[in-house]
Amino acid sequence: MTSPRSAAAAVPVGDVVAIAVVVLFGVLPFPDEDFRTRGPLMLIALVPVVVMPLRRRRPIVSLGVSVACVVAVALAGTLPPGALVAVMITAFSVTNRTRRAVGFACVGAAALAVFLVSAVPLDGELFHPGATQFVTLVVLAGAMGDATRSRREALAAVTERAERAEQGRDEEARRRVVEERVRIARDLHDVVAHQISVISLSAGVASSSLESRPERAREALTTIRSASRTVLADIGGLMALLRADDEERPDLRPQAGLGQLDALVRRFTDAGLHVELRREPVLLTLSPASDHVAYLAVQEGLTNAHKHGAGGRAVVDVRATHGALALTITSPLGEKDADAPPSGHGLRGLRERVASVRGRATTSSPDGEFRLEVTLPAETSVQGAGGATQR
Repeated sequence: MTSPRSAAAAVPVGDVVAIAVVVLFGVLPFPDEDFRTRGPLMLIALVPVVVMPLRRRRPIVSLGVSVACVVAVALAGTLPPGALVAVMITAFSVTNRTRRAVGFACVGAAALAVFLVSAVPLDGELFHPGATQFVTLVVLAGAMGDATRSRREALAAVTERAERAEQGRDEEARRRVVEERVRIARDLHDVVAHQISVISLSAGVASSSLESRPERAREALTTIRSASRTVLADIGGLMALLRADDEERPDLRPQAGLGQLDALVRRFTDAGLHVELRREPVLLTLSPASDHVAYLAVQEGLTNAHKHGAGGRAVVDVRATHGALALTITSPLGEKDADAPPSGHGLRGLRERVASVRGRATTSSPDGEFRLEVTLPAETSVQGAGGATQR
């Protein structure tokens, strides 16, 4: 890669080469007397040397000065090769450094001026071979400058697209990392929070019943042991899933759905939470994802009832409404939570899961009760065996 110091040094070298070429063609003794400049005309023919260093910043000015010198010397009866070479060099710079239309117009005007004024020292012969060669070289230099500019713009466009693509890849990678972090947080909450709540509630039951009802304490300790094993197994499975490659994903147990709702309610009942489960006779067929989200909604609602509720009771209402499944979990709030319903990572993750299956989740606290309402779209409706209420 070229360093800034070497790039800065390359500019004077180019100017020196351009000046040397102009001077060389200006002083060479051409065989044809019409291309030899002498005396004061030599000084005029070498004036373009002064504007050579300006051809990058002021290319049109440099081209105009070079053409003016050619015209002045030609009207005096001689064609100056040095000034004609300066016209070629500055024509290249004009098309290379300006807009295409402006560059072509300037080079065309310069070529026409050289073509017309060359007839003066050549006794009116417009198509003299020497003069037409210079005119052709001026046009060719302009075309080469335009090609160089086009190549530079194409490289810049490719570089810009590559930078945008790289930036897009970085943003996509960051977005995926954020999404993965949110997914891991939801999975950890679903895996851990419910079982920890069961352990906490069972520990309280065991502590209060240890002397008065030893059998009740033993049942609570058994529940704690079972919940601890379950949460350890779930965390181990989640860690294995996160550490495995895409080709080495471990087989996980099927995700729970409303078919395991009775077992979920029974676990909370065994832990001391009085749950009333209400079902309508008409149920709906849900997609596997919606079925799992419905199960998690009930689990989250009962967990919140245990953590924030008062009276140790909750009501779960499952019903069909307008082609969708409606879940409502209500529980009395304690005095400190009566003004604001509980809101945390669990409810936030639940809302994200519900939204992912095109559902809706809302929370409210009317009349001192916490109410979680979840609506999930259904695929088809089926007739159930009949309504049931479990207590």
